[in-house]
Amino acid sequence: MTNIFYYRVSTLDQSIESQRHQLGAKPGDREFSDEAVSGATVAAKRPGFAAMLDYMRQGDTVHVAAIDRLGRDSIDIQVTYRDHFKAKGVILHVAGLGRIEGEMGEFFLTLLAQMAQVERNRIMSRTKAGREAARASLEATGRTHRGKSSLGRPFAHAPSTVSEWRKKNGASIAATAQHFGVSVSTVKRCERIHR
Repeated sequence: MTNIFYYRVSTLDQSIESQRHQLGAKPGDREFSDEAVSGATVAAKRPGFAAMLDYMRQGDTVHVAAIDRLGRDSIDIQVTYRDHFKAKGVILHVAGLGRIEGEMGEFFLTLLAQMAQVERNRIMSRTKAGREAARASLEATGRTHRGKSSLGRPFAHAPSTVSEWRKKNGASIAATAQHFGVSVSTVKRCERIHR
């Protein structure tokens, strides 16, 4: 009977440390994680999650920070719970909620999964509306509705500078990121822009 901890973050700019701290794994506990893996990815297709599913045995307890760590939508969460956790006799423990087990636990999980999906859809809708307002304002006035001169975060270095330095020095993306003091994703974004 092992305590298993699963963490997931969507981008390289995020860290699993806050989830690790929240859940309080101890030495001897088993930890699995997926970093820079979108919540839109089916749970069983995430490398860390898939490894955890292979590792789980009857009587183990899996700890997660939130119900949405278990799948991309309500259906994925329910299927993952039923086909992997319940079928193997693994207990699910969600931070702030406690153990999810038995028929009432499964019912509660279904409600929580649906609420998580509704919230995710609302966030996506608000984000889309904000982007559309920013684009419309940028086209009309040269500034976004928030007064910025471009969409997204401004670059600390011109994309051409980053891309040309990398090419000139034959540097890897990671080495370029370190040289300019930016993230790997920023270097990739510079490369896309400066093609």
